[in-house]
Amino acid sequence: MSIAFVTDSNSGITQAEGEKLGISVLPMPFMIDGETYLEDINLTQEKFYEMLALGADISTSQPSPETVTSLWDDLLKEHEMIVHIPMSSGLSGSCQTAMMLAQDYEGRVLVVDNQRISVTQRQSVLDGMEMAKRGFSAEQIKDELERTRFDSVIYIMVDTLKYLKKGGRITPAAAALGTLLRIKPVLIIEGEKLDAFSKARTMKQAKATMLAAVQKDMEVRFHQLKPEEAHIHFAHTQNAGAAAEWMDEVREMFPGASYYAAPLSLSIACHIGPGALAVTCTKKL
Repeated sequence: MSIAFVTDSNSGITQAEGEKLGISVLPMPFMIDGETYLEDINLTQEKFYEMLALGADISTSQPSPETVTSLWDDLLKEHEMIVHIPMSSGLSGSCQTAMMLAQDYEGRVLVVDNQRISVTQRQSVLDGMEMAKRGFSAEQIKDELERTRFDSVIYIMVDTLKYLKKGGRITPAAAALGTLLRIKPVLIIEGEKLDAFSKARTMKQAKATMLAAVQKDMEVRFHQLKPEEAHIHFAHTQNAGAAAEWMDEVREMFPGASYYAAPLSLSIACHIGPGALAVTCTKKL
C-alpha cells in the first residue's frame, strides 16, 4: 500500500527537509501586524524574532481548508492513503479541522491526534514512516501513534516573562515581580496541555530541574525506561548554541539515547519569546 505522510511546520520539519524525506509539510500561517506570513515560506526564524523584538502584533492561525484539501487531492493521485500528523489538538484547532475535512475522503485520509508538537511531533512522523517501510497499514500506523500519545513529555525553561504577560498568561504584576526576582519559569507540555511546572532563579537551576524531571519520568512514568529506549531531544527559541552545549552535557547522563536538537515551533515561540530551552523525553516505539 502506498502511503503519503503529511504534517505541519509545527513539527520543525522544514520544507527542504520534508522534500528530502518525502514528507509534505503544511506551513503554519501567522498574522503579523495585519499581514499573513507562512512559516518557512516567507517567514524565516530570523525574520520572526526580528519582528517579535520590534513589538509586532503576532497571532497564530491554521492552514485554510482549501490549502489542506488541495494538498491531499494532489497526493491521492499517486498514493492510496494519507497519514496526516498535525500538532496536538489541545494546542491548536488544526487537528479538529483536518479530522472534519477527512470525513469527505472515504477513509483514504487518516488524521492522527497523538498530541505532539515540535521535536516530538517530528519524531512521530519519522516513526510513522518507519512503520510504513516495515509493512504497517495506514490504519495500524494511526492506531500505534495514538496508543502511545502519552509516551512523551516536554519541559521548557522560559528566559523572559515579557511574552507570557503580553499574551495574558500571567498578570502584569506577576511578570514585574518575576522579572525583579529574575524568576525563570519551567513549563511542561504533557499530552494536550501546556502548564506551569516549576520556578527557577537561574538557567543552571532550571536545567537541573528539567533533567531531574526527565530522570523521574524515565523511572516512574515510563516504568524504568533505559536510555537506549528513549529519544532525548532538545529545542530552543533563538538559543541554538546553548541547546547544543546542553545536549552535549546530557549525553553523559543518558548514554545510548537518541539525540536531536532543533528550534521550537514558532507557534510556541510567539508566546514565550527568545532565549528558551526545552528538553523532551519520548519512549521509542
